[in-house]
Amino acid sequence: MRGSEMRRRAPEYRRQSRRRLPGWIWWLVGIFLVVGLMLFVLHHNQKEQFRPPVINEGSETEEVSPEKVNFTEELLSSTSFARQLADQMTLAKAYVILAKEHGNLQLAWELSSQIRNSQRLLSQGAVSGRAITQEEAHPIITRLARLIYKAQDSHYDISTTMVTLKSHALALEERAKAAVVQTAEFGQLAAESLPKNIHCLTVKLTEEWLQNPKLRSRSEEHRNSTRLVDNNLYHFCIFSDNVLATSVVVNSTVSNANHPQQLVFHVVTDRINFGAMSTWFLINDFKGCTVEVHCIEEFSWLNAASSSLVRRLSEMETKGSSGGLKTQEREIKFHNPKFVSLLNHLRFYIPQILPNLEKVVFLDDDVVVQKDLTQLFSIELHGNVIGAVETCLESFHRYHKYLNFSQPIISSKIDPHTCGWAFGMNIFDLIAWRKANATSLYHYWQEQNADQLLWRTGTLPAGLLTFYGLMEPLDRRWHVLGLGYDVDIDDRLIESAAVVHYNGNMKPWLKLAIHRYKSIWERHVNFSHPHVRECMFH
Repeated sequence: MRGSEMRRRAPEYRRQSRRRLPGWIWWLVGIFLVVGLMLFVLHHNQKEQFRPPVINEGSETEEVSPEKVNFTEELLSSTSFARQLADQMTLAKAYVILAKEHGNLQLAWELSSQIRNSQRLLSQGAVSGRAITQEEAHPIITRLARLIYKAQDSHYDISTTMVTLKSHALALEERAKAAVVQTAEFGQLAAESLPKNIHCLTVKLTEEWLQNPKLRSRSEEHRNSTRLVDNNLYHFCIFSDNVLATSVVVNSTVSNANHPQQLVFHVVTDRINFGAMSTWFLINDFKGCTVEVHCIEEFSWLNAASSSLVRRLSEMETKGSSGGLKTQEREIKFHNPKFVSLLNHLRFYIPQILPNLEKVVFLDDDVVVQKDLTQLFSIELHGNVIGAVETCLESFHRYHKYLNFSQPIISSKIDPHTCGWAFGMNIFDLIAWRKANATSLYHYWQEQNADQLLWRTGTLPAGLLTFYGLMEPLDRRWHVLGLGYDVDIDDRLIESAAVVHYNGNMKPWLKLAIHRYKSIWERHVNFSHPHVRECMFH
């Protein structure tokens, strides 16, 4: 019995038979597992994306940032909040002006405050490279909309806004034009002014000239030197009233010459600077070269009867001396060296100044010589009068840029597309000059331009007409221009140049000189000279 009882158990103690779960339950469990796994992976990626940068010692900080948006496209998109902010901000700025004009300073202040908030939010979006969200933009847009409605309710309607903005735009345009003119005038005035250091040097040299009769005697002796008319030597001419600038030209030329003792310089200055210029070249030695100094007033042949320019200057001086506001404009032009300086126009009278010479190199006083210029004298000019470096590049610096081709006398004789060239470093064949009677051509064009209808100012337009068809192009490396206005000249071009030219208002002896090029000029200034030290040039 017991055995049978032991073998037979009560129902509650019997092992239950296994039941199989339906298939749809397994599918449901699987779907939940997949979704859970996907949520886990997504959450993990977000943590990695916004995890702060990890900084390791000895290594740079690496930031993992979200993909940036193109903020420019955001501003252009008509559906972006950045565009809405920018548009409202522009309108709000207009109402700020209107509110101030109508004395509503409180409204102007409130608008300005919201404009600053908009600018701050746009700046943050631009820096972070993310799109501005509705939560960020909505408060500012709402406040701006209310303020703009308030401004419109104050009768600042669109027509008033347009009229006001137009008047402001016209006023700003006029101010901009006046500023451009004023800047040009101030720049020209600064370029024409004589720095006090150079004035100091001129005064001290003039004082020495007046107190030392031996200097005047030596000056007269030098004028009788046969070297001045020897065509086997290399002759250069400089016309200037700036002692230091002329000294740099001479010093740089002889420093780069293979045989400086074969160089002769013919310097012409005005009566005021004649003593200082003569003294400087008498008390300083320039490696054995010869320097002759003349005063422009010595040229008796240069008078009103022979030169239309002198005649015009005399007439202007006479009218200017009578005074009156009507002559104020002419007085300004008369004192403008680019317009009337006779020293500038002496380049058209070189055969008369140097009647015994056959070839001469003309140098402006704002150049620095870097190579031996004696090789210029062996260049074949092919019967032309002047050798010059052309300055045209495509359509720039051609004749039509300098001359008024609406005048028939110009358009009928000159090709407007002819390439322009530069004064400043030129070789002249004086034999060909006399044969072509180029000075008479210069007088002719000066007469035609009596009313300044052919060109306005300067000597270059007159030179382009005088030597039209008489110019021989030189290699560009002989003469590199622009050091008085262009800050981006290639260093290799400057180094290869025989002559560098500080044409423009930023002369190397002025405070407004381009610092990058100033050392080229200063290395030829004798800072050890007592007068220079005393005037504190260095």
